[in-house]
Amino acid sequence: MEYSMETAATVVGWARTYALIGFCVAAVFLFWGIERIAHGARGSWVFRPLLIPGVVLIWPIVLWRWASLEFGWDDWRGRYSPARKLPGMMWAALAILIPVIFFGALVLRQNGPLERPAVLLEPPAGEAR
Repeated sequence: MEYSMETAATVVGWARTYALIGFCVAAVFLFWGIERIAHGARGSWVFRPLLIPGVVLIWPIVLWRWASLEFGWDDWRGRYSPARKLPGMMWAALAILIPVIFFGALVLRQNGPLERPAVLLEPPAGEAR
């Protein structure tokens, strides 16, 4: 099969159209839509430019998910429950565990040359220095 310049131009044209639609969806979604479906994103404008490449690439999925949440086809708010106790318990465990490990290492460390006398290392016999 032989590829021609028209085929390459067609593929580039489709990619350009896909990217242009993706940028339009990203602009609308990141300025208006994200606040409607992700309440944690309200007032946080700094991270939104980081989402632009991802939204441009997967804009059909973003549109489908946004529409399903807007029109109530999928009510995720009822089943979404973030773990709020686990991070606090992990920080408490780390606050106890890190000092225990540190002081345990201080207690169990070797005292260096006091336990065993130093040994003078010599080159093997027959080798000159």
